[in-house]
Formats: sequence, C-alpha cells, structure tokens
Amino acid sequence: MDGFVAPGAGRRRTLRSRIGFVGIGLHSGRRIAGCLAPGASGSGILFYRTDLGLTIPALHDQVVDTRLCTVLGEGQARIGTVEHVMAALFAHGVDDAVIELDGPEVPIFDGSAEPFQFLIDCAGIVSHAGQARSIEVLKTVRVVEGHGPDAAWAELRPAEGPFFEAELSIDFAAPAIGQQWASLRVTPRAFREELATARTFALAGDVVKLREAGLALGGSLDNAVVVDGARVLNPGGLRSPDEFVRHKLLDVVGDLGLAGAPLAARFVGHRTGHALNNRLLSALFADRAAWRMTGGHAFADGISARLPAAAAAF
Repeated sequence: MDGFVAPGAGRRRTLRSRIGFVGIGLHSGRRIAGCLAPGASGSGILFYRTDLGLTIPALHDQVVDTRLCTVLGEGQARIGTVEHVMAALFAHGVDDAVIELDGPEVPIFDGSAEPFQFLIDCAGIVSHAGQARSIEVLKTVRVVEGHGPDAAWAELRPAEGPFFEAELSIDFAAPAIGQQWASLRVTPRAFREELATARTFALAGDVVKLREAGLALGGSLDNAVVVDGARVLNPGGLRSPDEFVRHKLLDVVGDLGLAGAPLAARFVGHRTGHALNNRLLSALFADRAAWRMTGGHAFADGISARLPAAAAAF
C-alpha cells in the first residue's frame, strides 16, 4: 500500500474553530442546540451532552439502538441520529472533534449531511499534534441477515490501495425506489458531490406507525423524502434519481465512522441498514487477524497517503 505522502498526511486533523447550530430532532421532535468544536489530539470523535455533563465516545461498541437511526448510549443517556454528522467528519478525515448537544439527538436539518458539510466548511480543518492512524482491513469479513434472495448482507474487504471504497445495492417494493446501486471511493470531493445532499426517506404507510411508536415526531417533508407507492410526495421531488441508494450509502459511511479511525477497506453490501453496519464493525474487531492499525490517513483527494504498519495496539 505504498504511495506518495500527502502533505500533513501523518498528522491528526481537527476543526479550526467552534461553530454552533440549532435544529429539530427527527425522532424526539425537540429543539436541539449544539456546536461542532475542535478536539484534543488523540481524543477521537466525542459527543458531549451539555445538559447532562456527559461525554460519549463515537465508537461502535457504544451503539445501543439501531431502529431507523444509530443511537449511542452511556447508562440512561442517549444520543441519536449520529450517522449524518459522523459521515461528514469521516469523509473529511477529521480525527478529533467534539459534537456538543443539549438534547438526546443530533438535529436532522434537511435530512441530509449537507448542513454538516456546510458547518465543517465554515469551521475549517487543520492538522495538529499526534500521529494519524487508519484501520487496514486484511481479509474479508461478512455478516448476513435473513436467508435466500431476500437476505441482507455486508462485507469489509481489503482495499486495492489506501482508501475507503463503498458499493451498495438496495431493493424496495415501492416502485418509486425499486432497485438501485451506487459505488464510489469516499474522498472529501466525492462526499460533497455524490453523497452529502442525499436525504433520508420513509414510506408513507410507515409514518403513522412510527409516530405511534414514539419515533419520527419531528419528521416532515422538509427533512425527509416520503414515498407512497410510485409517488414521491415532496413537492420538489428528488435531488437525484438515485437519491435513495445515495442516502443509504451515506448512512454506511456514518455508521462505519464509528470504527474509531478511518478505514482503509472496501465495503460491499446489499440491503444493509444501521444494525447490519454495526454488526459488521463488531465482526471485524472480533477477528484480530482481519485488521491492523496503520499510520496516516486512509485517503486524500487525488493523492495516496502512505500507510506503514503501526506497532501500537488499537
């Protein structure tokens, strides 16, 4: 996995400055205020509940719920819908940051990661002290849910270079969605152009059931694409014909951002969701022969970062 060393590739990255935000929680319906802030070198990505004075690390083994979104937990405290902000931070190679929130979930904004892209652009990204590290996948790890042609599955495979690549197919009965496929190498540029604007979506028939279950209380056509059979109910329609699979791929990036470091790997999946994405990380780390820590960032736009093996334990 040798290549050219990108400028600053060996150093950790964080945000240049703090930037605040206010929005509505998709599931709680609550007004949530918070900010993205620089993190101390080596701290990783942290969520901080300012109302509780509690910090929860953004790690796969902190996930306590995967119904419709990814939820982190510590004791009775919860932080939901973390996947969109995690996707934006992952795609931009941010190693250390703090997401402060005064409530139980990250605001949904318009249902995409574009608002977080905007916040990161405004805050800026800088290199700071400390050795950047990535997780190099050495052999294929696979998880499956269900049986036969309707089974959902996900794999992490060794990559053909120091990158994170992702390929996903989906298959929905609703004609407005149907079968879709997408694949890309996740770089800051590709994320901005291909994934960031893709919005979360729901089936019209499920909305009432979700609200009866205490979910999607803040959902509306302003923050989700709603599908009824062959119709998209949003007045403005779709942002791209394959917006559905792009959003699912966005979720993959965010969920795998909970690995604790960027992945140098290839993800391939079919009909995967938050639960299966989380199971995939658990399966990876359960097999010590399937991965190793390496130095440097796993990707850079147009430049391969050198990834020598690191002796330090994960």
